[in-house]
Amino acid sequence: MHPLFNAFLAQTADATPTAPGGPGALLQQLPFFIAIAAVFYFVMIRPQQKQAKQHQGFLAGLAKGTEVVTQGGLIGTVVLVEDRTVTIDVGGGNKVRVLKANVAGAWQEKPPAAAGKQEKK
Repeated sequence: MHPLFNAFLAQTADATPTAPGGPGALLQQLPFFIAIAAVFYFVMIRPQQKQAKQHQGFLAGLAKGTEVVTQGGLIGTVVLVEDRTVTIDVGGGNKVRVLKANVAGAWQEKPPAAAGKQEKK
């Protein structure tokens, strides 16, 4: 055998093999994973649950005469509220029946901000 190869084998035989990880390494990483999970909960899951609860409350309190917008973008006034569906008058005597879950929220028309700036000239 080559003398360099013998020297390499002699050095590796003296070293005692140790595992890079073990029970201690897992305990050191555990607080990091708990912190990541907590951040994930407070940034992603909790606000989404809060918004879903608000939407369910809005749908439960839906009444005749409320102006709503659907997820499809239709804007109209609620004419009839049933168990699973809502009938919406979209104008011109046209009525659309949609599922309650597809009502995105109340419609609030915002005043045009650009019109106020033009009048000041």
